[in-house]
Order: sequence, then structure tokens, then C-alpha cells
Amino acid sequence: MRILYRVRQFWRSVTLKTEYYDLERAQEQLNPAQWELFNRLQPADKLHALEVFHKLLRHGESQPDLLTAALLHDIGKLNFRLNPLERAMVVVVSAWMPRLARRLGVIPVQGWQALPGWHKTFIGAENHASWGAELARQAGASTVVEALIRQHHASHESEVGELESDLLHRLKVVDNDS
Repeated sequence: MRILYRVRQFWRSVTLKTEYYDLERAQEQLNPAQWELFNRLQPADKLHALEVFHKLLRHGESQPDLLTAALLHDIGKLNFRLNPLERAMVVVVSAWMPRLARRLGVIPVQGWQALPGWHKTFIGAENHASWGAELARQAGASTVVEALIRQHHASHESEVGELESDLLHRLKVVDNDS
């Protein structure tokens, strides 16, 4: 069940520290602008990115765009930081009422800055992939990395080619298991 996965993920984010992972290897993977973005992630998001990255390495992955996307796939969360209560709210509503969560995540025409905080939470959760793709592009990521980040939560791969589709599948499998 997805809720149990999230509970386990939360517990690991509280108990496991980023020092457990090889940060030097992660830094070598990113250019300086990307490394700066990565280091601005909240501790739980940084830990998750490191878990995805190192799990891919343990599976023998060496494709540079895939490894870069693993480290940067959640950088769109920099645009709207969620506290643990907000994360829990998104997880619960997304699990039990996914259509409502998606609907709440749509950015209204008049903008989202004036909306109540709980509504912004869903907008941030729903849009972090597209925001992250743009941040990655601005930090010099390849078009493949940008596409992987943009599509890492999509239910279908509409904007990617055959190579990217294979890489995206591998990223999604590990992301959903970390």
C-alpha cells in the first residue's frame, strides 16, 4: 500500500543521514550550478535523491543523463517547500482521492500566490516536475535530463523518444521504490 511506503520513507528520512551516501560521487555527476540546486533541497528530498542515485548505481546504471536526473528529479520542490504535515496531506488525498488532488494541483488563471496554503500544497506537489525541468534547463542540464525530470510522475511518456522512454522507465521504477 502506498501509505505504508510513505511511512517507511518518512521514517528513513528522519533516521538516515545524507552522510550515509557518497556525496563526492554525486557531486562529480553534476555541474556546479546543478550541485548548488541539489544542495538547496530539503534534507528529506536530498536524501531521497541520493537513494535513487545510489540504487541506480548499484543496479549497474552508468548512463549520465539518467544519473543526473536521479539527483535532480525533485528540484522543482525548491519552488514550494512542504512541511511534514503538508506532505502527509498530499499523500493521503492523492491516495484516496487522486482526481481531487490533481484538480487542486491545477494552477488557476489568476495565479496561485494568493491561494490558501493548503491549496498551494497541491499545486506544488502537482507541478514540481515541470518546475524542476525548467530549473534543470537553467542549470545547464541536457534536453534528455530535462525530459526525464518533466515526465518522472507522468502516467504516460508523451514528450520523450525511445531512448528517453527507456531511461524514464528505469528512473520511475527506482524512484517509486525509494
